[in-house]
Amino acid sequence: MGLFDRLRGSDTPRVAFVGIDGVPHDLVANHPETFPTLSAIAERGSAGAIESILPAESTATWPALTTGMNPGATGVYGFQDREIGTYDTYVPMGRDVQATRIWDRVTEAGHDATVMNVPVTFPPQRNVQRMVSGFLSPELDTAAHPDELRARLEELEYVLDVNAKLGHREDKADFLEHAHRTLDRRAAAFQEYVDRDDWDLFVGVFMTSDRVNHFLWRDYAEEGTYHEEFLEFYAQLDAYIGEIREALPDDVTLVVASDHGFTTLEHDVYCNEWLRDRGWLAYDDGDHAELGDIDDDTRAYSLVPGRFYLNVEGREPRGSVPESDYEDVREELKADLEAMEGPDGEPVVDRVVERETAFRGDHDEIAPDLVAVPNDGYDLKAGFKPRDRVFDADGPRTGMHTFDDAALFVDHPDASVSDADLLDVAPTLLTLMDVEYERTDFDGASLI
Repeated sequence: MGLFDRLRGSDTPRVAFVGIDGVPHDLVANHPETFPTLSAIAERGSAGAIESILPAESTATWPALTTGMNPGATGVYGFQDREIGTYDTYVPMGRDVQATRIWDRVTEAGHDATVMNVPVTFPPQRNVQRMVSGFLSPELDTAAHPDELRARLEELEYVLDVNAKLGHREDKADFLEHAHRTLDRRAAAFQEYVDRDDWDLFVGVFMTSDRVNHFLWRDYAEEGTYHEEFLEFYAQLDAYIGEIREALPDDVTLVVASDHGFTTLEHDVYCNEWLRDRGWLAYDDGDHAELGDIDDDTRAYSLVPGRFYLNVEGREPRGSVPESDYEDVREELKADLEAMEGPDGEPVVDRVVERETAFRGDHDEIAPDLVAVPNDGYDLKAGFKPRDRVFDADGPRTGMHTFDDAALFVDHPDASVSDADLLDVAPTLLTLMDVEYERTDFDGASLI
């Protein structure tokens, strides 16, 4: 038990959650020498591969993980969502998350929560002990609450996110340097607030791993130029998790999880260009750049990643698909997607899932009609700017997200990570903390 707990006389079990964005379980399992900390957690407690959600995109996955609810309940489906009844789109922020976050449940139960660098939490909440927002935050000045936290993070030279533009260069030296700097500053901040020992729930997310995977995955998978640097980065990440683990008082359980897996990217697939080629989508003129530029005859359009919407009468402002034809047209589009072939004739899509299967909840009005899960190697893009081809193999990114092979490590002997998914994390954390909840509060279930 930590000093603060001894002073306040609390017997409440506590939890530290560390997120490692985009780290696949196989990467850890295949390199135990690179991941001694995570391997030790797997041996003492339980660990395994878990499934992500649809779509497996960080803007949607972190709200799902931190609420235990699917996007139909969180209201966040991806990096770009559509306003109801319009062709306007927006980038979801923290206030767009409609389901209850785990730190809100903990706070409502009378406990304290420190939340650091979780994606889609900007602006920082003022009802929790302290918070610095993560991915999608514009600047540190507005991303941290209270002011004491902001001031201290500035002193620590905290970096909100790695400069991904550096990853577009052929020479990755500057990108790697900035990735390590971001990782180092993040770890220093996490360590300082872990050491304060004044919280009941600590949540901190390392997102730099996702960035490194996007730009260096092929080097890792094919033992390319930056293979060793890739593994060195992960050895340092594991070491930082090890330092946090060592610093935790005896009454704290450590849980580590990623939000999706990763694999080698072979082709970017521009789905709206594919829809245009197949006669599903048309534009008003050649100067198009956004969803509102589609023509009235458009029957379907796509938003990243792999989300497909019918242009339905009465739902979209200029819908062309009658509601009476909805099911037939959707089946036609589903069949087209399932038959999509890559440049060498191989299938692009592994499966196509209907909205009612993938999503449920009070905020499913903007849910896609279909979600396509790609086969490994095909990254489903969207965008509405003119393209001269559907498939592109010349982009700077060499890694892509996967639905399967996310990772979960629970440093507790009673845990059982088996047949689990992302939605099981939140109820597991509350169970570890002895915070009561109703079974229907979550789409997942506790693994304890």
